Amino acid sequence: MLRLLQLYRQAFSNLQTNIWILSIAMFINRSGSIVLLFTSLYMTKELHFTIGEAGFIMSFYGIGSVMGSYTGGWLTDRMNYFHIMLFSLISCGLILLLMLVATSVWAIAAILFAYALTGDMFRPANSTAIAEYSSAENRTRSVSLVRLAVNLGFSVGPAVGGFVALYLGYKWLFVIDACTSFLAALMLYFYLPRKRSHVGHHKNTVLNDSSTSAYRDGRYLLFILLVALYGTAFFQLFASVPQYFSTVSKYTEDTIGLLMALNGLLVVIIEMPLIAWLEKSRRLFSFIIAGALCLPLAFLLLLFGKSMMVFAILYTLIITMSEIFAMPFMMNYALSRPLKERQGQYSALYSMAYGIATISAPSIGLGIADHYGFNTLFVFLITLGVLVAGGFALLGKKEGRRNAEV
Repeated sequence: MLRLLQLYRQAFSNLQTNIWILSIAMFINRSGSIVLLFTSLYMTKELHFTIGEAGFIMSFYGIGSVMGSYTGGWLTDRMNYFHIMLFSLISCGLILLLMLVATSVWAIAAILFAYALTGDMFRPANSTAIAEYSSAENRTRSVSLVRLAVNLGFSVGPAVGGFVALYLGYKWLFVIDACTSFLAALMLYFYLPRKRSHVGHHKNTVLNDSSTSAYRDGRYLLFILLVALYGTAFFQLFASVPQYFSTVSKYTEDTIGLLMALNGLLVVIIEMPLIAWLEKSRRLFSFIIAGALCLPLAFLLLLFGKSMMVFAILYTLIITMSEIFAMPFMMNYALSRPLKERQGQYSALYSMAYGIATISAPSIGLGIADHYGFNTLFVFLITLGVLVAGGFALLGKKEGRRNAEV
């Protein structure tokens, strides 16, 4: 027990105050970010859309996410990341309130597109802020602390959101999410120091040099492709699995919310001490591969679980271990690779990978489930998970040879 407590102390030590401020703001914001989890259920249960229509609408969120990530990265290389984060949070809250009056397919699609467009401008700016406030020695832990805050918020959000949806109505979810966006913006405004950003001659030179561009970095582009495929499988946690739990397993909204909250709670308990233990290891891709291999195992449990609660809990545990092993080390690779002047561009591509995943996850997941059934979907996801793990293994070998040559 003493060793475990020392590990927790080590995990949270020597991190800059500004990382803690970012993390608290993210916790406030993510405590209300329950829209993605319950929006597809809101559309099918309240507005009586088909599963296919819900998947089509959720794809607009992904399109907005990709465009927002690109725009955010472009702006981050040219503007102060603080202002971008503030604009993103305030805009998201205002746009989300429009969901209270929207009822048609195209109106909701447009709102989710705008919500994602402004919301995902935050990601590259936030990644740049993490890189600015961390060192190479504690970067993975800094990333994990922000992720811990996000997942702690995600533990609170779905658990509360399930009860809110069941007893107060789905529209209150949009009000709560908007309010937490405003609170997070206030937190950053009053407590996060502003840094003046000047675009100097050296920075202009780098930005105009195409050889430093992320779009000419072949290994990084392969990495981005693999992250997008990984995200497509992982984001079924929010896209198709809640529909599976609702329509096949016959779980109520509060039960689904508690299962999703378990994912966030496990990340909060396990990730930081585990990352503190693993951080000194140079075997970055080994952990990413282990996380990718957890995906097929998790969907195997759903395939053969016969809607039993114990298998739903085991699925949540395994998919969480996938997230814990893969995501912090993937983000560390994305933040550590570029020149500082290209940080926004590299971070934008990394965010765009998840944006692409949010497009493909609902359209592929709900599309396959609607036409061929959930068992066929799970077989497809198992195969995809194995291929992604193989791709990361191949990339890891190439990176290992490059580092050996250096």
